[in-house]
Amino acid sequence: QVQLMESGGGLVQPGGSLRLSCEVSGSFVAINGLGWYRQTLGQQREEVGTIWRRGGGAGKWDDPVKGRFTISKDNSKNIVYLQMNSLKPEDTGVYYCKANVYDYSSGSRDYWGQGTQVTVSL
Repeated sequence: QVQLMESGGGLVQPGGSLRLSCEVSGSFVAINGLGWYRQTLGQQREEVGTIWRRGGGAGKWDDPVKGRFTISKDNSKNIVYLQMNSLKPEDTGVYYCKANVYDYSSGSRDYWGQGTQVTVSL
């Protein structure tokens, strides 16, 4: 069983910063990738970025977040972070952590966190 525990969401004023954390725990052989997705108002869930174990970041880094958001990982603790700076009201939404995990019995599977709310408002 694999669990993802997210933290760090909350209310912040426009221009402010937040850092989200996601810790992966449980029984598995390896974590192939750790990333963040978000679902903003009226939009489908979209990928913010992913860090893969074998190198490379398949981060979307689309215009809305490029230059403002950064993903990093603490391999020793199986934690992925999302540093969000210069937040805008349109960044408001639920942010989800996703882990692609490998286990001998089930192969590679995706696991999701429960989501953490980020609200950017005065």
